[in-house]
Amino acid sequence: MGGYMEFLYQLESIRNPFLSGIFRLFTLLGQEVVVLAVLCFFYWCYNKKLAYRISFGFFLSAILVQGLKITFRIPRPWIKDPLFKPVEDAINAATGYSFPSGHTQAATALYGTLALATKKRASKIMLFLVIAMVGLSRMYLGVHTPADVLTSFVITLATILLVYYFSNFELTKDKKVYLMIGIGVFAIALLIYCVTLYTNGTIELAYAADSCSAAAAGVGLAIGWYVESTYLNFNERACSNRMQVVKLLIGLTVTILLKEGLGFILGASITGKGVKYFLLVLWIMIGYPCIIKRFMNKA
Repeated sequence: MGGYMEFLYQLESIRNPFLSGIFRLFTLLGQEVVVLAVLCFFYWCYNKKLAYRISFGFFLSAILVQGLKITFRIPRPWIKDPLFKPVEDAINAATGYSFPSGHTQAATALYGTLALATKKRASKIMLFLVIAMVGLSRMYLGVHTPADVLTSFVITLATILLVYYFSNFELTKDKKVYLMIGIGVFAIALLIYCVTLYTNGTIELAYAADSCSAAAAGVGLAIGWYVESTYLNFNERACSNRMQVVKLLIGLTVTILLKEGLGFILGASITGKGVKYFLLVLWIMIGYPCIIKRFMNKA
């Protein structure tokens, strides 16, 4: 930890308003809301197959990262070393334990999957540079150590590589059922684990709620993917270009309102946050596609 903190102190020594502004922008690229917005664009409007790859990589790696967070329970750098000062306005978004980095996980899942999908070398390099800058931004802002960032990157990269490999196989209906159950069991295992740690007093409510959110979203993904790919099969590109823009704007607006509304109604409890993310993922995966298929693909 000492070596890691020395590196963070070196980054702290070069902070200035210009660099801080640049790294704030990069850290936004790893925010949950950005990942969800890009995912919705691909899923609803552009490339459903690629959206599934992003979804599986993002949610499966999130379950792994959240599991490691509540297992190791490593505090943030400024808690570990009270003399260290992070960038103040970065603290609010730094929820949960420090190890591994959630922003790095999200950025690697999204931009790493896009990098694997593109055939252009320049695009691959640019996308992996974005991942590197998101990880560096978390250290520059003082909310993560190199161990947090590198561990998250390796775990998520391995996850998206596995997803990319297995996505090339055709799945029968029976195999889809097995995959849905497998992902659901994986997510529920995290749910049981985090509830157990919370009830025995090992972790606090906020940390348990974050893990529960990831687990519930994973269950929502498994069910949503199975239902859509087996029964719904909406056409994401059937609309006119103008309707595509309208479709995306309506969908994102309702998604944001749903996210905020469910948060207000259900609260910040373990159950509340779990139900919120479960319903939110089902809306993205099944609810809005049903509306698209019924009303918008004819426009």
